[in-house]
Amino acid sequence: MREETFGARLRTQLDKYGPLCVGIDPSPGLLHAWGLDDSPAGLERFSRTVVEEIADIAGVAKPQSAFYERWGSRGIAILEHTIEDLRAAGPLVILDAKRGDVEHTMAAYAEAYLDPGSPMAADALTVSPYLGTEALAPAIDHARLHDAGLFILARTSNPQAAHLQRQVAAQIFGTVAAANRAQTPLGSIGVLVGATVADPEYDLSRLNGPILAPGLGAQGATPADLARLFAPVRQAVIPSVSRAATLDPTRIRETVLRYRDECAHHLSGQ
Repeated sequence: MREETFGARLRTQLDKYGPLCVGIDPSPGLLHAWGLDDSPAGLERFSRTVVEEIADIAGVAKPQSAFYERWGSRGIAILEHTIEDLRAAGPLVILDAKRGDVEHTMAAYAEAYLDPGSPMAADALTVSPYLGTEALAPAIDHARLHDAGLFILARTSNPQAAHLQRQVAAQIFGTVAAANRAQTPLGSIGVLVGATVADPEYDLSRLNGPILAPGLGAQGATPADLARLFAPVRQAVIPSVSRAATLDPTRIRETVLRYRDECAHHLSGQ
């Protein structure tokens, strides 16, 4: 059992380090850009380097599970070590796995990724609601039991999903608001709303939970866009940058600090 809820731990991290999540996405393209082989050895080198560079300057990190899963058991072992190294160094870990299924399977996913005794235990997990928001109940229950967090896909930054997501976003937001009711200083159930979304079409201040906002850098969003899109909930936003922060292995720290400070400036409301 963790000593504080995910929402409380997240609030502490954002207040201490500023509003930024660094995505760890070791795609074949990024490995090649680093001069590494697309191999488990390259995957491990990339992951360890990013962890070392961001450990003391970023409050949150987000490994993308798919880039590890493609290497089977060897990749999963590297993902386990990456999560362990991040948590030992200080950043909270959001595992970007986008899991979603019916009741018993969803419970198994939640146990795998949110139970502190699991070898892949993260602080929070991204989940998909498209088998019905009711199907997420086991994950929400596990998150509460283990003081972990969830980020439910609501309005993602990929434009081809916009029509579908508009149809169900209000239900997703309502589920999150209900799960976070009366939680302080911040609820542990969050949503994912892309920083490139023109209008989430919902009063996000009702959520009382964190908002993970990917899309900075390579997808075209800027820190200034965050202030316009999330003005009513500035203090709950976690901007996420991945490729743009890790493309050059010699400038990771410099780039992360720049994004972190620019996001802090625009989200401060000053």
